[in-house]
Amino acid sequence: MQSEDNNLPLAGVRVVEFTHMVMGPTCGMILADLGAEVIKVEPPGGDKTRNLPGLGIGFFRAFNRNKKSVVLDITTDEGRAAAAELAGQSDVLLENFRPGLMQKLGLDYETLSAKYPHLIYVSHKGFLPGPYEKRLALDEVVQMMGGLSYMTGPKGRPLRAGTSVNDIMGGMFGAIGVLAALRERDRTGRGQEIQSALFENCVFLASQHMQQFAMTGEAPPPMPSRVSAWSVYDVFTLADGEQLFIGAVSDKQFATLCRVLQHPELIERPEYRDNAARVAVRPQLLEELGAILQHHRADALTPQLGAAGIPYAPIVRPDQLLDDVHLKQSGGLVPMQVEDGSMAPTVLLPLLMGGKRPGVRRPLPRAGEHTEEILGQLGGASSA
Repeated sequence: MQSEDNNLPLAGVRVVEFTHMVMGPTCGMILADLGAEVIKVEPPGGDKTRNLPGLGIGFFRAFNRNKKSVVLDITTDEGRAAAAELAGQSDVLLENFRPGLMQKLGLDYETLSAKYPHLIYVSHKGFLPGPYEKRLALDEVVQMMGGLSYMTGPKGRPLRAGTSVNDIMGGMFGAIGVLAALRERDRTGRGQEIQSALFENCVFLASQHMQQFAMTGEAPPPMPSRVSAWSVYDVFTLADGEQLFIGAVSDKQFATLCRVLQHPELIERPEYRDNAARVAVRPQLLEELGAILQHHRADALTPQLGAAGIPYAPIVRPDQLLDDVHLKQSGGLVPMQVEDGSMAPTVLLPLLMGGKRPGVRRPLPRAGEHTEEILGQLGGASSA
């Protein structure tokens, strides 16, 4: 475990987190990575997210580093009293439970802020206030409602994105709200309530397509059906079935690509004279390039494309990223001690601050590991 770094920007900020799954934990992890003391409150037996199967198996490890864990039963009077006192000793409270639950428990913003006006309270919801606000939401639900699934899949086959984009971005917007609220509290001395929501997040992701319709009167087609603005902007199958995306987005790049492929005669073809002409005959051009590229190996071609300044990308699976040379050498993928004491890789926040990546400062917490430490500061409140 690396030592605590009191020079991080949020050092001295205490956050109490009543969250599970992805959205709320993402917000807490961002704040923790930036130096805040984040106390994750888990129910007796621990957060059920710890034991999810299948595609959820990595949720807890991915979004709960640099936190402390307290087990507290907030369904009891004693547990709720301890939770409220812990909130009063904190700068920020995070929650992402179903609508109305925190109010039922007496841990809602209105109740807590009356006693603790300094408190910044962040609710991660499915929807912001409005006709939909009582509905339960999942990332999949809002991707369907918010235009993302329509734009991602082929026409007539809406397809969710391959990760929890709205949950993760919703947590990011919650963290952005916290940073702004801390700044405002420096001036006013008062906290405030912040709400971040999945649906509105997804609509924000689709806003460029909404503006396209507002400006043209034409509904944008799904991405697989789009008319490309560039003639060479596609995935090609190379030798041995390897796949490679290649994008030549200017006349200069097209000419360079032709030379790299040792087919400079394509540059002189009248129908390929410029990008607009090539787009008009794009199926023909892609067929010709595909026939050429099927004889090239990716390991031989990609260094040439890189040296020539042609955008390219292999089609990479998430498991292959664990061995990505850039992630490892740039410090974006680092070891973290997990619950059983072993080491496992974790992906850091995608930003540099003062030339450094905010890193791992403590092992992934075991359920209730810090209960005695934290609750002991409340005058002996127990987890019962």
